[in-house]
Amino acid sequence: MSSSTVLILSIIAAAIPTVVYITLIYWVDRYEKEPIWLLTAAFLWGAIPSVVVAFIANSVLSVPFYLLAGQTAGDALAASLIAPPVEETIKGLAVLGIFLLWRHEIDSPLDGIIYGAMVGMGFAMVENIYYFVTIYGEGGAEAWGTNVFMRGVIFGLNHALFTSMTGLGIALARMTTNQALKFITPIAGWSMAMFLHFLHNAAVSTGSALCLLAFLSDWGGILLVLVIIIWTLTQERRWIKQYLVEEVANQTLTLSQYQTACSGRQRSKHHLDQLITYGPGAYRRSLRFFYKCSELAYKKHHFALFQDEKNAALIERVRGEIARLAQNP
Repeated sequence: MSSSTVLILSIIAAAIPTVVYITLIYWVDRYEKEPIWLLTAAFLWGAIPSVVVAFIANSVLSVPFYLLAGQTAGDALAASLIAPPVEETIKGLAVLGIFLLWRHEIDSPLDGIIYGAMVGMGFAMVENIYYFVTIYGEGGAEAWGTNVFMRGVIFGLNHALFTSMTGLGIALARMTTNQALKFITPIAGWSMAMFLHFLHNAAVSTGSALCLLAFLSDWGGILLVLVIIIWTLTQERRWIKQYLVEEVANQTLTLSQYQTACSGRQRSKHHLDQLITYGPGAYRRSLRFFYKCSELAYKKHHFALFQDEKNAALIERVRGEIARLAQNP
């Protein structure tokens, strides 16, 4: 195959699992979807500046290992000791930036996981394209196919997993009133991201014998994140039930709207009914209405934690938006 054909096939092979995984990550956020533009920005940070800066930093910082240990050992040492802190620091800056500039978008630990995972997916897609093209040049079509399967399917979520740990740590700092934890949890999340990245790279760099360790650590981490996601969704639903029941008494919501807001399944059914019966406009209004219901519950939870004027003002603003949308939810 020509080099342009290999590049095109490699882009497709990297993009398909990325789209699948991003769709799953987006779907997980049941009650309050994150803004598409901010998720896209997180993905692009991982795909472009993170990859470029990481490539330069990894290349420069790895030189001593190659000089001292040679090519083969240098590759393993650089992958294990240089890549994890460099890449997780650069990727983590995106989530830190969201926390500093758009912290109102981080309403729960799940939001931190999602933003971190989106950064990781952007990085993984571009990195995979590079490795797919390189492997084809070194080993041909068979090696290319094996690499596509391993990197795209077996280890397709590893970068999302690593950086989701940083995002989780930052989100926990956002949600706590303990000043010590505000400092500790981001560092702990970043450290866990580096450790999982190190464990994966060290295992795969030493040969096929330890690939099982990489598989177990990656998928064990993913299962742990799934447990955290389920716990977080349970918490979010509890907040919605707790804080929106007051809105029924205040006549901000009807009982039927409250019951729908408390169930992801009922929300989906309502959105579909609106689409089929009244068309795309009603569907979009329905999405926005129940998004605002979730936002109101989260802001009330934040006010309960921090007792601050900013969240008090946001609560009143969101109530007003719900009232305007309530005529056609």
